[in-house]
Amino acid sequence: MIKYLLDSNIVSKLCHPKVETHKKMIEWFFLLCGDKSLRLYLPEIVDYEVRRGLTEKALRDSSCKSLERLERFSQRIDYLPLTTQMWRAAAKLWAEQRINGTPTAPSYSLDGDVLLAAQANSIGGVIVTENIRHLDRMAKVQNWNTFI
Repeated sequence: MIKYLLDSNIVSKLCHPKVETHKKMIEWFFLLCGDKSLRLYLPEIVDYEVRRGLTEKALRDSSCKSLERLERFSQRIDYLPLTTQMWRAAAKLWAEQRINGTPTAPSYSLDGDVLLAAQANSIGGVIVTENIRHLDRMAKVQNWNTFI
């Protein structure tokens, strides 16, 4: 069974279905949800990254429905919590990227990319993203539009 972890750039767009440019991605997502040969995951780091931004928007504008969409979306796929082993693997990835001269975020940053890569590697999964450049140095990745 193939395991796909959705990156924050994908989840963010799925939570904004009124935007015309995201409709193809939404159709793709529902198509994958029906495929029994794979599993879709919402990694905890991605939920946090997307949720914090949508929560701020919802607190500023009570008519914003994107946080509600995230809740509905997150019920359709498996949630992948971070474990101590994942945090430790992410710390190693973070250090390796700096030694190699290819950091994915400033040194003072939490660096969600290394956490996401550690989560993917821990379950033998593939990250579905639009950000191939940073993530492919640390984990298996696939651009969402290659499924179409």
